[in-house]
Amino acid sequence: MEGFICCLVLIAGVIFSDNTMEFNQANDAQWVQVFADDCTGDWNDKWFLDGEIASVENSTDGMKLAAGPQFLNDAHHMVLWTKQEFSGDIKIEFNYTKLDFETRCVSILYFHATGSGDGPYAKDITKWNELRRIPAMKMYFNHMNLYHISFAAFPNFGAEREQYIRGRRYILSGAGLKNTDLIPDYFPQDFFEPGVKHHITVIKCGKEIFMRVENPAQTLVCKMSNPDLPDTNEGRIGLRQMYMRTALFSDVKVYQVE
Repeated sequence: MEGFICCLVLIAGVIFSDNTMEFNQANDAQWVQVFADDCTGDWNDKWFLDGEIASVENSTDGMKLAAGPQFLNDAHHMVLWTKQEFSGDIKIEFNYTKLDFETRCVSILYFHATGSGDGPYAKDITKWNELRRIPAMKMYFNHMNLYHISFAAFPNFGAEREQYIRGRRYILSGAGLKNTDLIPDYFPQDFFEPGVKHHITVIKCGKEIFMRVENPAQTLVCKMSNPDLPDTNEGRIGLRQMYMRTALFSDVKVYQVE
């Protein structure tokens, strides 16, 4: 796989790397909650949907996001966006439970997402929702500035089925995803098993992004750096499920620095 591999050590259920102390320092900042959704009420109140085939269902357990069932059919992707926009350093927390048994495709967290501003792709992405009725991946990496984290992620093809976590910064270069990778990649073991709730915390401080993933058995702390690409620090948060993928989200919270 492309990218760099981070070395990890498991101690008493916590996967330690050099990132753990830095994550704790970032997490201890003076964060102020600016968004909260327990995901049990009507999702239309705080979110809007890209994708005509997908479904979003609320229950007492949270918000079920189900993409369409057809592999390689772009109409079967989905992205659920916050109506609210955010700026500056940001912390995002949510619970995630993988509900499918697929070992292909990915879940993605988008944040600080805005349109390119070129042609019909206005900075405010709500101005061109109609163009994303079929939410093909290229519509996003060709026409949006944003940060992207793939998780519970698997290659689409090939015999190697190792899951990964990968960050990207879309750069609108006309070259697709080439050179958008943040470093390093992570290849976690025994995470995101179907039916297991994971608590995820993502923190962006400047051009450094931290991600802590916790399940009942273990914790992983990742750090993804953006040393060379332009920063982006404003916009919406999106939850993408690629085709065939289904997950439950709950207790979504967003914080900004006081």
